[in-house]
Amino acid sequence: MSFLLKGLILGLCIAAPVGPIGILCIKRTLRSGRLSGMFSGLGAAAADAIYGIIAAFSLTSLSSFLLNYQTYFKLGGGLFLIYLGLKTFLEKPEPTNTSAQPGHLARDFSSTFALTLTNPMTILSFMAIFAGLGLTIGSNDYGQASKLVIGVFFGSLAWWLFLAELVTLFRKRVNASLMRWINRTAGGLIFLFGIVALLNSLIYR
Repeated sequence: MSFLLKGLILGLCIAAPVGPIGILCIKRTLRSGRLSGMFSGLGAAAADAIYGIIAAFSLTSLSSFLLNYQTYFKLGGGLFLIYLGLKTFLEKPEPTNTSAQPGHLARDFSSTFALTLTNPMTILSFMAIFAGLGLTIGSNDYGQASKLVIGVFFGSLAWWLFLAELVTLFRKRVNASLMRWINRTAGGLIFLFGIVALLNSLIYR
C-alpha cells in the first residue's frame, strides 16, 4: 500500500470520530449551507496537516515547545469551546435558506483551525503512527513523509466534505423551531467538551 493511500486512510480515521469540530460542522452546515461546513472542516484538516508535518519531518524543537506548553493550549482551547458553546446555545435560529458570507467562511475556517491546534498531543499520535509505518525519526525519507502528510490532509478533508454534503440533504427539512433545539443541543455539547478540556488542563498539569 502506498504512503499516500495510508495517509488518506489515516486522515479519515483522525477526522471521523464525533467531537466538537464535528458538531460545529453539522450545526454550521444546517445554519448557512455546505460551504460553511466545508470551510469548518478545511480548518481542521489544515491543522491536522501541520501537526503531521511537524511529526513527519522531525521538527523536534517545535514539537517539544508545543508539548511543553500543552497545558496552556488545552486551557485556551477549553475556554474557547465554552465560549462557542454558550454562543451557539443562545443563538437565535436563522432561516435555513441563507448562505454563508465570505467573512463568515473565514471565521468558520479560523475557529476550527485554532481549536484543532489546541491539542498538541496529536503530534505524539502522528509520531507513533509514522514510526509504525516505517517513517521513524531521523530516517530522512522526506518523499514518503510528504506523501503521508498530503494523504492525511486530503483524507481528513474528504470526511468533512462528505459530512457537509450529507447534512445538506436534510437542511431544507429544518424549520426555526427545530433549529432552536439544534442550537441548544449543539451548544450544550460543545460547552461540555470545553469543561472537560478545561478540567484536563488543570488536573494534568
